[in-house]
Amino acid sequence: MQNRRNNLYLLIILCLLAGLFTGRTFLFNLAYVFIGLIILSYGWAWLSVRWLNIGRKTRARRAQVGRNLEETFVVRNRSFLPKLWLEVRDHSDLPGHRASHVVPAMNARSTYRWHVETPCIARGEFRLGPITLTSGDPFGLFLSPRRIDATSRVIVYPATVPINKFELPMGTLSGGEAQRRRSHYVTTNAAGVREYVTGDSFNRIHWRSSARRDQLMVKEFEIDPMVDIWLFADFSAASLVESPGLQRIDGRGAVIPTDSGIPESTEEYCVVIAASLAKFFTEMERALGFAAYTPNREVHQPERGNRQLTRILETLAVARSFSEYTLGQMLTLETPYFTRGTTLVIVTASADTSWVLEAQILGRKGIKTMCVLVDSQSFGGTTPTDNIRGILRVAKIPTIVVNRNDDLTSVLGQRPL
Repeated sequence: MQNRRNNLYLLIILCLLAGLFTGRTFLFNLAYVFIGLIILSYGWAWLSVRWLNIGRKTRARRAQVGRNLEETFVVRNRSFLPKLWLEVRDHSDLPGHRASHVVPAMNARSTYRWHVETPCIARGEFRLGPITLTSGDPFGLFLSPRRIDATSRVIVYPATVPINKFELPMGTLSGGEAQRRRSHYVTTNAAGVREYVTGDSFNRIHWRSSARRDQLMVKEFEIDPMVDIWLFADFSAASLVESPGLQRIDGRGAVIPTDSGIPESTEEYCVVIAASLAKFFTEMERALGFAAYTPNREVHQPERGNRQLTRILETLAVARSFSEYTLGQMLTLETPYFTRGTTLVIVTASADTSWVLEAQILGRKGIKTMCVLVDSQSFGGTTPTDNIRGILRVAKIPTIVVNRNDDLTSVLGQRPL
């Protein structure tokens, strides 16, 4: 287009010079026509990206690795002039997102829409937008861009694998002493009935007792005596081992996988294992707590239900192994928050043996500890893991070892050593 305009400028100059030397009016009129053409083309290009509305509707602001993110784009021409063509360029940073589109000719007051499905290949929080609209004049002399800075965020949860069973340390699968304390929320332990008071939920009404006493009676519940489970994910920088050819967004962002499997990084394996265990315990209706340094300290007190799972997945989606704390230091900092009888499941790739001492101290406080050890040596790490395995065995800490390319469903279902 720059060459076309330059040629047109040259023609105008030549017509004006020829008109000056020859005095012929035709040449001056021809120059004026070319000048008018330039003005008309510039105005047309400017108007082509005005009086336009563009909207993007994301079906859900949360997705998961392995699933699709669906978006619908709608362009409305509010002008009484037609639009010959329109290029919509999307500047989202979601990997593999191809939402840019060329809109064909649009009549006045018309609407055009298109649908985009993007496979989510990397976990993390990503930006959708901004958008640049570009159009031009019918003579191909000018391009007029218009930037729309509106943005939104989408979070992509990590992938999970199905877990059929997961054996916790003996004596902690169920049980615990009944606390005989009334609960304001529904648990699995009904303790009795009482009269209905304003504010009680209707799903707590015990209809048989209400019919027998001829007044509304509601059920009372006790705090569940089952012990809490804490999931502790290690994202220390010292434990990170990954393939040299692994690519990250902007160097420190999400890992971009090269195939359909889990990326060859201990960080990604820890994330998938922690997310899968969180889903498993949530579906088992266990009270689950979560702690990690991602590198910011993230602690979620034990709760049940999908809301707790959502919190954990959101934390794992943006977790990076940049923490300066070692696993031993993190356990020391979080020890006061673990109550007696708690089951602590540690997911780590650390070959440092110093954290085992902290785990033994927790054991003496009545906290059962279990480890899911990602073997960093199988990822190319230089520190042998035989030593940490032996120390865990001597410390009588049940351990499941995960190697690179293992079937996580099968490995996590094995009996701990």
